[in-house]
Amino acid sequence: MISAFVTSTLFLTSYLIYHFSKELGPTRFRGEGIVRPVYFFILITHTTLAITIVPMVFVTFSRALKKRFPLHRKIARWTLPFWLYVSVTGVIVYLMLYQLY
Repeated sequence: MISAFVTSTLFLTSYLIYHFSKELGPTRFRGEGIVRPVYFFILITHTTLAITIVPMVFVTFSRALKKRFPLHRKIARWTLPFWLYVSVTGVIVYLMLYQLY
């Protein structure tokens, strides 16, 4: 879990640096038809949960490091599925935006 935390932190840091230093503006999604609302649903839920998950990860991680396992378990049961969803949908958004359309 420590390596997952470190890897995610490095990815988030590099992602934010890249997007805040980029002067090209947003990338437009070129898909058409039913795939367009599907893409935006995935993007909106991904973005919302990505913002929500950051404090949850820090609380979950700190509780584990402090060996406060009963409290850790209470939040970890929510953190893990959200974290997995954000990870998977991040890849899906990338594929849909840059590889498929």
